[in-house]
Amino acid sequence: MNSLNIHQTSVPLGLTVLIGGARSGKSSLAVDLASNLNLEVCFIATAEAHDEDMKQRIESHKTQRPNWKTIEEPIDLKKAINECPKNSAIIIDCLTLWVSNLVLTGCTDAEIRQASTLAISLIGQRISTTIVVTNEVGLGIVPSTEIGRRYRDSLGSVNQQWVRASKQALFLVAGKAFKLSEPKELLL
Repeated sequence: MNSLNIHQTSVPLGLTVLIGGARSGKSSLAVDLASNLNLEVCFIATAEAHDEDMKQRIESHKTQRPNWKTIEEPIDLKKAINECPKNSAIIIDCLTLWVSNLVLTGCTDAEIRQASTLAISLIGQRISTTIVVTNEVGLGIVPSTEIGRRYRDSLGSVNQQWVRASKQALFLVAGKAFKLSEPKELLL
């Protein structure tokens, strides 16, 4: 697998998924890619500020992106997508916190998958580019709590849905990106 310079990567029409660990460069790449589209951009933010540290992190993220329309929606991704102008590009940052928010509000795994399927369907009906940021949380240790394991499993399923639906998926590590391929294609 060859790594890509993330600032030289182009983004196709349709869905692009950026997946990786914390501080791997996903959000910065999403902003860079959308900035080069010459389109109106709608930024869907799923984070909620429950403490001072998170408030500061959210403010830092806001200063790193242009003056785009921002929709802060931690739960109803369908509503947020429908609020974006039809021809605008969309950045969803991020599925990681969206799934966490759904788990913490008591949604079942089936309800989370259904909400994810609906959001993907709405993205598929758009005529512009959508860039989705999400974390890969399955590379670490097995969480010690039931809710931690459930969250990891649910996010893993959601990530698989979005990557399967994508035109392009990149795995980011330390500011470098790897294109993801279908496993069967690599076995030929």
